[in-house]
Amino acid sequence: NPETGFSGCFFLCNYGTAMNFRTAIFPVWLLALAGSAGSFSGQYLLGMNPCVMCIEQRLAMLAALLVSTLLLILPPRCRRVQLLSGLITALPAAFGLYVAVKQSHLQTLPIGAQPSCGAPWAFRLRDWPLFDWFEPVIRGDGACGEVYTMLGIPLPWLGAALFSLMLAALAFGLLRGKKR
Repeated sequence: NPETGFSGCFFLCNYGTAMNFRTAIFPVWLLALAGSAGSFSGQYLLGMNPCVMCIEQRLAMLAALLVSTLLLILPPRCRRVQLLSGLITALPAAFGLYVAVKQSHLQTLPIGAQPSCGAPWAFRLRDWPLFDWFEPVIRGDGACGEVYTMLGIPLPWLGAALFSLMLAALAFGLLRGKKR
């Protein structure tokens, strides 16, 4: 601000940018909610046994859901803070996409050539405080190479599609936003 000599971000931002930011974050929230609900439904309603990589994708989905929920409730008004928040929101989506692509590749390998995906998360974290509270989120000891499908599509492909859509929604929503 030329009059005061201060260009403080929090004082110069307006409500219009907060609303544009919400429209960029809402699709991410919706996709993360759908992915999280699908993950838990597959395990607890359809009887699928998630593997270590499935649990990592679930945790990435839940992290994106948590961050996007907080940003919908308390949207930043400053453009720079919005971009930083968008990058923070993109981190779990990018990690989830990486794991989904890695699992998709693993599932194309012959059974004998598939590497182990490690000890189940419930085993790794069994001595942590409050384990009984979060154990249902990380429960599962399936094989990462076992292919579960929904509508004929392997679940890692669906996960990769959801994470890709989240990243695309963030990029499109945040890059089209204009300073006011």
